[in-house]
Amino acid sequence: MNSDRTDVLIIGAGIAGLVLAYECLERGRSVRLVDRDNAENVGGLAIWAFGGMALVDTPMQRRMGIKDSPELAMADWKSFADFGPDDVWPQRWAEKYVEECTGRIFHWLKDRGMKFFPAVNWVERGQYCPGNSVPRYHLLWGAGYWLVKRFVELLREHENAALLKWTFEHRVDDLIAGNDRVTGCVAKNETTGEAHEFFGDQVVVATGGINGDLQKVRDNWHEPWGAAPAEMLNGSNPNADGRMHDVVSDHGGVVTHLDWMWNYAAGIPHPQPKFDLHGLSLVPCKSALWLDHSGARIGPEPLVTGFDTNELCRRVSQLEKPWTWHLLNWRIAAKEFAISGSEHNPHFRDRRLLPFLKETLFGNHRLVRQMRDECDHFIVADTLRELVDAMNRLNPDDPVIFENIEKAVTDYDAVIRRGEAQWNDDQLRRIQQARAWRSDRIRTCKPKPMLDEKSGPLIAIKLRLITRKSLGGIQTDLESRVLDRSGRPIDGLYAIGEAAGFGGGGASGFRSLEGTFLSGCILTARAAADSLGAG
Repeated sequence: MNSDRTDVLIIGAGIAGLVLAYECLERGRSVRLVDRDNAENVGGLAIWAFGGMALVDTPMQRRMGIKDSPELAMADWKSFADFGPDDVWPQRWAEKYVEECTGRIFHWLKDRGMKFFPAVNWVERGQYCPGNSVPRYHLLWGAGYWLVKRFVELLREHENAALLKWTFEHRVDDLIAGNDRVTGCVAKNETTGEAHEFFGDQVVVATGGINGDLQKVRDNWHEPWGAAPAEMLNGSNPNADGRMHDVVSDHGGVVTHLDWMWNYAAGIPHPQPKFDLHGLSLVPCKSALWLDHSGARIGPEPLVTGFDTNELCRRVSQLEKPWTWHLLNWRIAAKEFAISGSEHNPHFRDRRLLPFLKETLFGNHRLVRQMRDECDHFIVADTLRELVDAMNRLNPDDPVIFENIEKAVTDYDAVIRRGEAQWNDDQLRRIQQARAWRSDRIRTCKPKPMLDEKSGPLIAIKLRLITRKSLGGIQTDLESRVLDRSGRPIDGLYAIGEAAGFGGGGASGFRSLEGTFLSGCILTARAAADSLGAG
């Protein structure tokens, strides 16, 4: 069994691991990064992410006339998080986040050559409890793809780059401990099966959450919601399987709140899947009608995105069948349809400003045509009857009832035709609210009848719930040290990023204000670096 030693051993080369490695090089400390994937996929889930970050009282917010503060952000955070009396460390991490995110994330990233798109979006506005009182969602120009690319570049070109060792395609199966201290790990080469021991003065777990393993998701499904849906798609990384959560627990660490998850209600199968049940997470169109498996509009309160993603997942997961339908037309799709992540936003990912602005202002017809041509769950037809027939060819055993979908559309269109002064429909009220904020107005259609002939062909999209991130995880203190069951730090062991529930084993709480994930990885990694530097 081969062995090696560095000052810091980091298990996982996602964005949290990369940031920590960079901070360690800045301090002149030797580092080994051990990752289960291959070198081409360094960065983990971050490389697929869209790159949104919830930030508080930034210069961008002030330029747009947004009055924000850590106090307001903390009140919003607590409302959504629903912390209990025992959630001491998650709440402390939340407080740390709202106080420090602008300096230690926003300005820190900009000082390292990264930029934010000059518009702040408003997400998770709240539904049954207050969410974001003001817009806070900042988009990193170049998405998560550029964030990963930039940190790999910083590591490769660092003056202390010789202090960094990369080890890919190795699965960590256990930690090594002795004399009441964690000193390393045992990893197996997934190609050769050969076992290796790696040692470090400090060992850091940065392996992501559990949501890449659908069975783990089902096993930890939030019990008050009932059983998990019979069908789900995987929008995470299969390597985020919770293996290290189990290992840390076996060594006395606390793992908590694994039923707190950040999933999405609108997933479709990836047309070119990279793994089993690989899904794409759609940004649901606000103007689309959300229908159940029979074609009836889901209600009595309609489903509308942008207010409470967790609540959308709860309601969809409790429907009779594990799929739903979006009904819209080409006009709506061109303006509102989007797929979350860097892969299907190439102009934004590659920082091509003019093509991105053109698609934003004049419609993303390219993406709509791509989905029409590549995805059988994205159905386009000229008439409602033709559309329903095509939907039922995809789903012959549980057909959509034409009369249900016809009623949903004609009733909705009838309300729209009465005129804005008489719009007595909650979906229309929410659309009006969204359009009042300039960044959302660009991506939200002014309501027109769905069956309007000038709005192009009709579109139906078959949706399933899709997994994404774990909000719970390994419990840590504010130095990212793993805590044991008595509340004391385990000597030599740290956890950062999603593995730590983005801080404390659940900093976001039961719901997230959205955009607390990539930024949470950065904040926890930097906190660990400060502690390691003092060690």
